[in-house]
Amino acid sequence: MTAPAASFDGKTALVTGGSSGIGHAIAAALAAAGARVYITGRRQAELDAAVAAIGPRASGVRTDVADLAAVDALYRTVEEHEGRLDILVANAGGGGGAPLGTITEEHYAATFDTNVKGLLFTVQQALPLMEHGASVILIGSTTATRVDGPGMSVYAASKAAVRSFARSWAVDLRGRGIRVNVLTPGPTKTPGLLGLAEPGQEQELLDSFAAKVPLGRVADPAEIATAALFLASDASSFVNGAELFADGGHAQI
Repeated sequence: MTAPAASFDGKTALVTGGSSGIGHAIAAALAAAGARVYITGRRQAELDAAVAAIGPRASGVRTDVADLAAVDALYRTVEEHEGRLDILVANAGGGGGAPLGTITEEHYAATFDTNVKGLLFTVQQALPLMEHGASVILIGSTTATRVDGPGMSVYAASKAAVRSFARSWAVDLRGRGIRVNVLTPGPTKTPGLLGLAEPGQEQELLDSFAAKVPLGRVADPAEIATAALFLASDASSFVNGAELFADGGHAQI
């Protein structure tokens, strides 16, 4: 017998970095399951296009999560229109490569301001809107666990901090009924991943990542979204402080 699909009717969700890639797939899946979804992004045109693609249950708020004033304004908007927040997916993040010896202060700051500071205050500022039963999902990276190549130390360290946050926050939120978990995707076919390739070499890049995954392929963003819906739903009601790998085995071998 197949278990019924999770319903998020009456729920309000926020997905940061929801205008493309994994964030967009998660936001679309939540909306399709009945949630009212807010997404953020830094570029208005992309944000508008994402909202149009997701449909009438979605709204976009242009936000750079590294800008704490913008994060405050985001939550004022959610509070004014919805009054509460049931699901938070802290997905906004990024970072390029720089081998040790070439790392600059600007590279470090750009990575940690978004992936660590931005994520921290995205979650902290959401707490007044969250009640018992709410779910916080932090998006991690297998780079924090597995070193596939040089130059990713700053990015990997920022994602290791994300995993540490989930453990500590599960304790900090003891008794409030708010769960905090990490969802860690493996290589996924997103604009961000394809952007690492030289022009015309996108398939070669995907093939190189697929060769490192026991399943022999990269993920589709919709597969990561399915895992996010599990962590957001009551089906994971006793999952807290954990890290769920949706990585095809990439970081498991």
